[in-house]
Amino acid sequence: MPTKRLTQRSMVFVLAGGRGSRLKELTDRRVKPAVPFGGKARIIDFALSNAMNSGIRKMAIATQYKAHSLIRHVQRGWNFFGAERNEFLDVLPASQRGGTESWYKGTADAVTQNIDIVDSYGIDHVIILAGDHIYKMDYEIMLRQHVETEADVTVGCLTVPRMEATAFGVMATDKTGQITSFLEKPADPPGTPDDPDVALASMGIYVFNWKYLRDLLMVDAADPNSSHDFGNDLIPDIVKNGKAMAHRFDESCVRGDDAPAYWKDVGTVDAFWQAHIDLTNFTPELDLWDRDWPIWTYNESVPPAKFIHDERDRRGMAISSMVSGGCIVSGTEVRNSCLFTGVHTNSYAVLDHAVVLPNVTIHRSARLRQVVIDSKVVIPEGLVVGEDPKDDAKWFRVTDRGTTLITQDMLDKRAAAS
Repeated sequence: MPTKRLTQRSMVFVLAGGRGSRLKELTDRRVKPAVPFGGKARIIDFALSNAMNSGIRKMAIATQYKAHSLIRHVQRGWNFFGAERNEFLDVLPASQRGGTESWYKGTADAVTQNIDIVDSYGIDHVIILAGDHIYKMDYEIMLRQHVETEADVTVGCLTVPRMEATAFGVMATDKTGQITSFLEKPADPPGTPDDPDVALASMGIYVFNWKYLRDLLMVDAADPNSSHDFGNDLIPDIVKNGKAMAHRFDESCVRGDDAPAYWKDVGTVDAFWQAHIDLTNFTPELDLWDRDWPIWTYNESVPPAKFIHDERDRRGMAISSMVSGGCIVSGTEVRNSCLFTGVHTNSYAVLDHAVVLPNVTIHRSARLRQVVIDSKVVIPEGLVVGEDPKDDAKWFRVTDRGTTLITQDMLDKRAAAS
């Protein structure tokens, strides 16, 4: 089958309904895939951009928890698909479709409740994706492997040090790459046939022939003992009764010369903060500047960033930092930080290892170190965070690793108590 035919008759189904509770207050008002990332994008843009860059023009996104921010972003930033070109991007909120009386009961049920919509795409293959990971991957390579090996399912796998795989679903394989067992968060993960010191951890990426998956979903839907989940129910069943193949991320990761394979679950405040600080490195592992594999997103119409004042202790400057459009750095020292779109800072403020989400205002003389600041927060004059963890913890969320999360609700409670 020609390569072009594979992508033209394939679709991605993105699962974007999970809250992402480990991000704490960052997901109080938005679902995890809608959390801003990388200065101007959202987390979900990585999965969608991978599909777009792989040549896939049929996409569906299943949403459930607090989806408004995500839906609005997709409407604004991904509205260039044309039905006249046989391109589609459907947002599928949980809406008790198909005669059911429940919301999405599991990842597999999210697809089951939309079988009629997937049928209408006229596709041969479906790629099931999580919408909350940061990575760059050519899905076409995984599709090719799936077809060539005549697999019932192909599972995307990370190669990780064996004892680091205890938090993942782990695949044991034979020498051909066929999965022989699937273990959920094993205490003693199995190694690979070629290297006993590494394990294959599931990425939550699955490729199916649509007709095969459709039949499987109908059987699963009728099973009262199923949790209707890919990882818990469908994949273990195929491993036992069908042909499940592992696809190693190393083989399809998009990266620069000599760069490691980059995949991150930014599901905790610390991981979210660290991933952004890593982007300020001289040569970051995640290349957001690659024009051959761009991360598509909603591009706001904003002016360039501006730096003003050049006096002692009042110099608008940024060192080893990412500063997005619409920012005004007024007499502020910014170091090893990431400023999202529309951040305004004022004189004598200092930002050190700070991740500042869109449209934040930072007033004079604030000193902020190792912080994540939620969008639209107004930092009061003289606020100091990151120098006394015990004092910070009275008002803000401080992680075990010393990262402080600041939201407007936290600041309002602090102001009301003073």
